[in-house]
Amino acid sequence: MRLTAQADYAVVMLSAAARHCGVSGRLNATLLSDETGIPLPTVQKLVSRLSSAGLIESARGTGGGFRLARPAAAISLADIIEAIEGPIAMTTCVDEGRHDCIIEENCRVKPHWNVVNGAVRGALAGVSLANLSREMA
Repeated sequence: MRLTAQADYAVVMLSAAARHCGVSGRLNATLLSDETGIPLPTVQKLVSRLSSAGLIESARGTGGGFRLARPAAAISLADIIEAIEGPIAMTTCVDEGRHDCIIEENCRVKPHWNVVNGAVRGALAGVSLANLSREMA
């Protein structure tokens, strides 16, 4: 299992944004691009997606930019990943209404995937943006 580069970059960006909380009112895409090394067009694209997901608030014009929509402690790694990649689903078996698996009728593992999926999502939900933005000792 591997995150897409977009999800990874979103985590890096929001971690940097969380470190700036309280230091400045709003951040801009250029500052985050410079600080993180993520190309500016990618930062701009991710700002749009993170804003649509309600994780950041953005404003255009003079004094514009963006900031976290809620405290870093209230934003989880699961929130960020789902904002970029959609719902966390280890297999298509956990997607409601999907019946495109050729072994679905005889699969004895299918009932267990929801438990596994819940455990993975729970682990990701247990890591806050505040935790991710702290310096490691």
